[in-house]
Amino acid sequence: MPLISVVIPVHGVADYLDRCLDSVLGEPGVPVEVIAVDDASPDRSGAILAARHDSRLKVVRTPAAAGPGPARDLGAKEATGDYVWFVDGDDELAPGALAAVAGSLTRLRPDVLVVDFENLYPDGTASPSGGAVHLSGLTAQQAVTLAEHPALIHLTMTAWTKVFRRDFLAGLGVPFGRRAPHEDVPVTAAALLAAEKIGVLDRACYRYRRARRGSFLAAASDANFNIFAAYDEVFRFMSERPLLPGPDVRAAVFERAIWHYTTLLPLVPRRGRRQFFRRMSADFRRRRPEGFRFPPGPRGVKFRMVARDAYLAYSLLEPVNRLRVALSRARPARY
Repeated sequence: MPLISVVIPVHGVADYLDRCLDSVLGEPGVPVEVIAVDDASPDRSGAILAARHDSRLKVVRTPAAAGPGPARDLGAKEATGDYVWFVDGDDELAPGALAAVAGSLTRLRPDVLVVDFENLYPDGTASPSGGAVHLSGLTAQQAVTLAEHPALIHLTMTAWTKVFRRDFLAGLGVPFGRRAPHEDVPVTAAALLAAEKIGVLDRACYRYRRARRGSFLAAASDANFNIFAAYDEVFRFMSERPLLPGPDVRAAVFERAIWHYTTLLPLVPRRGRRQFFRRMSADFRRRRPEGFRFPPGPRGVKFRMVARDAYLAYSLLEPVNRLRVALSRARPARY
């Protein structure tokens, strides 16, 4: 039985798929299987998979495109490894990542292993994820719970930065489903909330390709309204398990949700931003936990505007924030 099952949803990623497969299958010495789910890809991705002759690779094909969430769910059902790692077909693993992950899994046997990532840009440059601040105080030699380290909820809500124990993932009862582009959120949050052992590997194991043409997050889309349903699932998961999260965790999840909404507002088409902001404000008032304190700095300013449904003031502030972010990205990356 392999230690790790790598599940790769494949749709319209022919230009990147060989690199993705090479990064997984090209690392020797790690007991791994790869389950590629050809989600009725319209390009030559199917031919690329068919040309791969590797006993570790299993290809599953869907009769019609269902989206990355159902493709991941299907791949997970086919997995036989102790752990499942979801890797998107246009991304890739960093050199040595599988060996490092396998070492952590063998040593800690966690329910979830959190790994860091780096961003790959169209011009060939890369930058760190910025997640190190939330990993402060943790080491690769220990496993924690979310109650012990609530800051973990502020890491990116992506499945590909988590390696899940297969039986644990199945036992959550939370499928990815059809929530694209935010199908990762309920699964990731539920796993962190329920895990009795969360391991952390503070190295860039995953390489995320940003702003790829044709990707879900490459352009403004009304699909970003799906984030509200995604977090509805998260809060429902917590309400059904009242003994699971303590007040610190509930506050951290609430803050994570509101901050996530604010990052997506610029990715909503202009005609829908007022409505999106109104939904943010309604969620703030409805979900705000007792005793919640506004965070300091610019984040706190944003949160106060969201709480008051002050869309005009918020929209005037956003160009300044976008300039600040652009300037920060222009600085040399620090690894």
